[in-house]
Amino acid sequence: MPPPAGSQVSRVPAQRTPPEELAPPTVAPAPQRPRRRVRTVLAVVAGVLAAMCLGGGVVGYLVYDRVTTPDRSTPDVVVVAYLQATLISPDPNRAALYTCGSSLSAVEAFRQQIEEREQDLEVKFSINLEHVIVSQTSPDDAIVTLNIRRSAYIDGVPQSLTDSWRFQVVNRHDWRVCGGEPVI
Repeated sequence: MPPPAGSQVSRVPAQRTPPEELAPPTVAPAPQRPRRRVRTVLAVVAGVLAAMCLGGGVVGYLVYDRVTTPDRSTPDVVVVAYLQATLISPDPNRAALYTCGSSLSAVEAFRQQIEEREQDLEVKFSINLEHVIVSQTSPDDAIVTLNIRRSAYIDGVPQSLTDSWRFQVVNRHDWRVCGGEPVI
């Protein structure tokens, strides 16, 4: 809208401020960096995953240790496990886990006798452990008696032979077989 006629404003030439005297244009403030929420969330998630992996590793080790440790909790369990590792499924390393470290020569001789008899008769004996009885002589000593039955079909006829045995068992942090002999 133009100024009214006869006003002084219309007669004054327009004045402009030279550019060097102008105030500098306002600069918009630099945008603030977004908070590092993503990085924080990733760090927390990574920490939780690392803790879970570590915990899982510890649990895995404990379960593995419990599963692979032989059961030596009672005298009868130890004697039966020893005889299974000696006579039924021979494994000298496994059998050694159940002994005091002393030689059980009578049991070894019995095992050799069974193997020789199997070869002579060309049969495989089925061995059963029967009538296991524990007699505790003290809190750390026990006697375990049992019958070892050998069975086989010889010339189509079922036959079996039973031997009575006595084992000395000692508790040294856990039960171990320290001696064994046939009962006559």
